[in-house]
Amino acid sequence: MRIAVIGTGYVGLVAGTCFADSGHTVVCVDVDAAKVAQLKAGKTPIYEPGLTELLAKNLKAERLFFTTELKATVRASDVVFIAVGTPMGEDGNADLRVALKVAHEIAEAAERYTVIVNKSTVPVGTATRMQAEIAARTQVEIDVVSNPEFLKEGAAIDDFQRPDRIVIGAPSERAREIVAELYAPFVRTESPIYFMDPRSAELTKYAANAMLATRISFMNEVAMLCERVGADVDSVRKAMGSDRRIGQSFLFPGAGYGGSCFPKDVKALVATARNHGLDFALLAAVDAVNDRQKRLLAQKARAHFGAGGLRGKKVAVWGLAFKPKTDDVRAAPALALCEELIADGALVTVHDPVAMDTSRAQLGDRVTYAGNPYAACDGAEALFLMTEWNEFRQPDFARIHKAMKQPVVFDGRNIWNAARLRAQGFSYFGVGRGA
Repeated sequence: MRIAVIGTGYVGLVAGTCFADSGHTVVCVDVDAAKVAQLKAGKTPIYEPGLTELLAKNLKAERLFFTTELKATVRASDVVFIAVGTPMGEDGNADLRVALKVAHEIAEAAERYTVIVNKSTVPVGTATRMQAEIAARTQVEIDVVSNPEFLKEGAAIDDFQRPDRIVIGAPSERAREIVAELYAPFVRTESPIYFMDPRSAELTKYAANAMLATRISFMNEVAMLCERVGADVDSVRKAMGSDRRIGQSFLFPGAGYGGSCFPKDVKALVATARNHGLDFALLAAVDAVNDRQKRLLAQKARAHFGAGGLRGKKVAVWGLAFKPKTDDVRAAPALALCEELIADGALVTVHDPVAMDTSRAQLGDRVTYAGNPYAACDGAEALFLMTEWNEFRQPDFARIHKAMKQPVVFDGRNIWNAARLRAQGFSYFGVGRGA
């Protein structure tokens, strides 16, 4: 089957590459000519394990192509995926201008029956709106399908090729069969395909991310209570998660969640509810707790250092990406922490294995970038751990202690052994951990 993918961001590039790897001919379209040239040369603009190799393989096999020509690509395609950005507006609603513009262009270019598959995260009712606006622009039969993505950054290739589930919101049996055929190679191990109406598919994406975000914020609230009553959140979490009705996933307290999905999707679902006369108070609280959590370690540092606070103190921050195995720093707790530290007058040195370049757009030259984690600690009076990269889990603490001016650590992911660090002479602060 001939597939077009409009947009070569995270979702579009992964989807296009994986569809090509299953034998389809895929043409990815982007308005950024420089980015298209980069992709043609086999260079990925994002860090995602395994993507560079898969891209090179399918370029060489001539199953994957990149272009800026939308109209010609649409005319030659059976299925067109829309995978463009839907950034959050000031009111929390998703900005659909680019997605709708692309849908209009597809309508004007199509010459035969075409299935448009919306991979972008869009508000409930977007497929219906697109269908109506397309019908007003062409006599060609076009079906708009909602097919939300559930990819985890850092494991996106595996998630796409071995999905937990596929969600297809199709307005017709014909469209449903075509999209199901595309995903057939990826569900041979009996992963379920859930067929439903487009509105239900659109809501499924938001509801899934909102539930995961809720679990994180809930545990962060439990962690705060643990600190007040002298309990250990790790003990509470493990015993809680052993209940099969609850499970262990997404019950890890810390410095808050970030990324391109959870913060935006929680706010968008609150906005959608508000637009329909519903006060989604629970999710509004989830969002508020997360915003507070991003400032937690800075507050702990102010309390520890007392009068004079952090002004003039050199501090180290390990980890800038919102999670390991990605260079994505969108809504990253580490960047929020850096802003707090800078505002307090601290001299901030940062290190991340892959996200140094992507963080420069926000942090610029207001921080110092260290070539390795130990260099960041030289002369530091505090070390903040913000991203649980594997190389940060078992560092040489004797070397860190020797390098630091004051051996004070703030563990934003609770990955270090508090008792062991205190025994080595560190002042240790975690999230919700008992003394």
